[in-house]
Amino acid sequence: MDLDARARELFDIGVKAADPAAGVSRAMGWAMETPPGPGGRWQVIALGKAALAMSAAALEALPEDAQALVVTNPENAEAAAPRAGVTLIAGDHPVPGEGSERAGRAILQCLQACGPEDRVLALISGGGSALAVAPAEGLSLSDKAEVSRLLLGCGADITQMNLIRQQLSQLKGGGWLFACAAPVTGLILSDVPGDDLRVIASGPTVEPIGTRAEAAQLCRDLGIWDALPAPVRAHLEASGAEPALPAARNRLIGANGLSVAAMVSAGAEAAPFALDGDVADLAPQIVALLRDMPSGALVMGGETTVTIKGDGLGGRNQELALRVACVAEAAGLEGDWRFLSGGTDGRDGPTDAAGGLVGPGTCAAARAAGVDCDAALARNDSYHVLQAADALLMTGATGTNVADLAVLVKG
Repeated sequence: MDLDARARELFDIGVKAADPAAGVSRAMGWAMETPPGPGGRWQVIALGKAALAMSAAALEALPEDAQALVVTNPENAEAAAPRAGVTLIAGDHPVPGEGSERAGRAILQCLQACGPEDRVLALISGGGSALAVAPAEGLSLSDKAEVSRLLLGCGADITQMNLIRQQLSQLKGGGWLFACAAPVTGLILSDVPGDDLRVIASGPTVEPIGTRAEAAQLCRDLGIWDALPAPVRAHLEASGAEPALPAARNRLIGANGLSVAAMVSAGAEAAPFALDGDVADLAPQIVALLRDMPSGALVMGGETTVTIKGDGLGGRNQELALRVACVAEAAGLEGDWRFLSGGTDGRDGPTDAAGGLVGPGTCAAARAAGVDCDAALARNDSYHVLQAADALLMTGATGTNVADLAVLVKG
């Protein structure tokens, strides 16, 4: 059995199971149960890494006068063909930039232009928190970007990150509903553990996760409060009444768990735990699984965190894969095995790789290329180690995003 091929096959099956177009198509009958009123029309607003595929599927089912605003990541936007009735904007990810601010303004303008007889179809997928931003009053794009950088580097999980992001935004935590006079229906593709709709893309069509006071306390607990820009601290400390959230209809159409189930249906077994927690803590647990498992394959899904201590290049999947390789070598793990960890969107952190695919010889191959694995890990430089060892997982943009998948294969 070719272990590399088997690991990649299972990962690809998981990604295919998260096909966003199929999920939207299945849900369109429900989404269209309440059509526009007299003189009204459908307005599609698609946000996230799967926005292109989701909007294309929706427009196939909607009347010809439907319009669409699509905000996605640059890799997907660059590959998209122009389509009548569709406005396409590329945001920035994982740290919001000028493209994200341009996208946020466009979304707000689009929502504000809709009247009570119109109907808004919100198509939400992962990555939306950074891809479109509209800073709260008194905050700037640079303030938001600095908060994102601090959150990405302190080990915060996605729920904690988005609780804070929501309190700094006009769009997140139900912001779309406040900005729009038309009824809103959301079809949502989950990229977060537990599939909490409030967390996915920071919940533009649902209630917020917490309050300003809770966000401020969380920043203190995470140790980033003093590093926050002064306007952000002032905003989070300001008191005010929490407005009532307008109603919306939301439906989950795809999730990480469905991808894991598809991998299991292809002959793998589900691992006894998920991808969760800091990669430094998770790597030894995965090596213990590899040591004890018989031949075959185990699969898992979820989303890990990384505590950034250096200025290297990489992402959570690459660092997890490299740490597994290093721990396995140090433990003298015997036999032939592979470990793959990858982002279902095809991009891990600010790199062109989806993750890593490592085995017994990964660390030795890196050393032979002149790379010190331990020193690289100390500065979070997993990308260049895996590159030297020919162990990067390269898939290109997949057009979907349901968090991360991992595969353990043993011969």
